[in-house]
Amino acid sequence: MVCLDTLIRLRRGQRTPEALRRLALPEGMTAPMGCDAVGVQADLGPEVLPRLPRVGCVYADGTRWWWLVPSDSDYALKWPEPVRYTAGAVLPDTPAAPDLIHKPAGTIPYTPPIPLYLALCRVTGTTPTWTRPISA
Repeated sequence: MVCLDTLIRLRRGQRTPEALRRLALPEGMTAPMGCDAVGVQADLGPEVLPRLPRVGCVYADGTRWWWLVPSDSDYALKWPEPVRYTAGAVLPDTPAAPDLIHKPAGTIPYTPPIPLYLALCRVTGTTPTWTRPISA
């Protein structure tokens, strides 16, 4: 039997390589859990940073700020609008490589996804999905 995680990974592996731009890890950093990216409009980026207990690699391209998170950080999470989640840290619609604006100490590039999710919910005025009332 094939589990949902396997199906998701297989589907993500079928993407075509044309016109894809992947966020590059800074020299000396490793991503043992793979990388995905979470992006939000540039004007919200400065509101998110002070709400995070740890900040990993953050990139900016003039219109969006991008945080690196471990792969599959979208599993069972509905990221709030207008957040953009990209598997593999691939930015297909970005004409130029975003600039690295924050590099954490150490070798791990990740921003913890749950604190990032909560911070983004807060700045976008979105109720986290697990706290929404259940309708019968």
